Amino acid sequence: MARAKPVYVCTECGAQAPRWQGQCPACKAWNTMDETIVEQGGAASARFAHLAGTTNRLQQLAELEPRTEPRLPTGIDEFDRVLGGGLVNGAVVLIGGDPGIGKSTLLLQALTSLASRHKAVYVSGEESGEQVALRARRLQLEPGGLQLLAEINLERILAVLKEDAPRLAVIDSIQTLYSEALQSAPGSVGQVRECAAQLTRFAKQSGTILIMIGHVTKDGALAGPRVLEHMVDTVLYFEGDTHSSFRLVRAFKNRFGAVNELGVFAMTDRGLRGVSNPSALFLSQHDRKVSGSAVLVTQEGSRPLLVEIQALVDAAHSPNPRRLGVGIEQNRLAMLLAVLHRHAGIVCSDQDVFINAVGGVKIAEPAADLAILLAIVSSLRDRPLPRGLAVFGEVGLAGEIRPAPRGQERLREAEKLGFSFAIIPRANAPRQTIGSLQIIAVDRIEEAIDRARDLDSSA
Repeated sequence: MARAKPVYVCTECGAQAPRWQGQCPACKAWNTMDETIVEQGGAASARFAHLAGTTNRLQQLAELEPRTEPRLPTGIDEFDRVLGGGLVNGAVVLIGGDPGIGKSTLLLQALTSLASRHKAVYVSGEESGEQVALRARRLQLEPGGLQLLAEINLERILAVLKEDAPRLAVIDSIQTLYSEALQSAPGSVGQVRECAAQLTRFAKQSGTILIMIGHVTKDGALAGPRVLEHMVDTVLYFEGDTHSSFRLVRAFKNRFGAVNELGVFAMTDRGLRGVSNPSALFLSQHDRKVSGSAVLVTQEGSRPLLVEIQALVDAAHSPNPRRLGVGIEQNRLAMLLAVLHRHAGIVCSDQDVFINAVGGVKIAEPAADLAILLAIVSSLRDRPLPRGLAVFGEVGLAGEIRPAPRGQERLREAEKLGFSFAIIPRANAPRQTIGSLQIIAVDRIEEAIDRARDLDSSA
């Protein structure tokens, strides 16, 4: 069989060239020519022959009976939560994260747990077999029937996987593999795209569960072509500071479960261990009441979490006051300060404002608005908020407090952890009492600030 001839395709306009050029001859863009393979019609038809009979006729959607795919638990509860209950046959999972954050450790733990019941293969392209065995011994894992393949050639890896037919395979990592069909170096855009495409095709044909580890750029995004995330079924990201012992695994895409699920782990000398009460991780323990601290009840997927929002408001020492947010969007912070000035009459234009979400968690939902503003007001006036107060709610540009989804679950989580008060949007007010939790429903931001001050006075 003749070897497919590589060509270079512009990622901007799609123009092709027989050899690499610094500038695209069509659109004149620089450094956009990537190596790829253009197959003849016969080769492409043969490659997708397994789809014949399934896509050559129209079907009535109402007549199709969806199949419930059985889940394969990994033995790690927090990992299963992020995956949507476990792994699915033929699923392709991509895990990204900073170097040394625990990607290989987590997957080695999962594989050793599954190897006693299912055939599993660990393909290592970054470490030798001895290094992987040393890591397993350091983590005190029982390898059982886990098989190891130290190889970076894609064709050899596929030959071994087709012959061995494992239930689960891990590729560590996709950026280290190369295909003989391309002349570019491992890790290039063309190599990553081609290797990922062929591995995904193998997983779908054979039903093997495939987990690929991906490198990330300095901005935290997965390295390689963006199409890599579209090829796979599930995209997971490791978050957290490598200097901290806690790790967060978040699902950004999942065809077999909910997105934005969060798994919380603690890095120990025996690997990653799930955190049973993650809310305690994001709450600071203060000996006395401190100003600038508010407890937010946020929602991560199906899990409510309590996170402490800290604010520091100080006199600006430069003509341009600083607005810095760690764990929250900086543009939203500027918008909230404008709402605070316009509708509550509280001026921060001559103050530096710093916001931090404790524990390294990133808050993306707008339900954090009310907690951020109450923390800012508390720090500006140097008046602590009452102990046992939990807050959530979105703040609109007109100063109104908008409802947040799953308000009942947030309130039950706050009551379970012993909180006494909750300032929430009026639309989220429950019809029945939730334990001993006192609900304070508000409509506007100025009303929320006044009610928090009254609570502090009564306390």
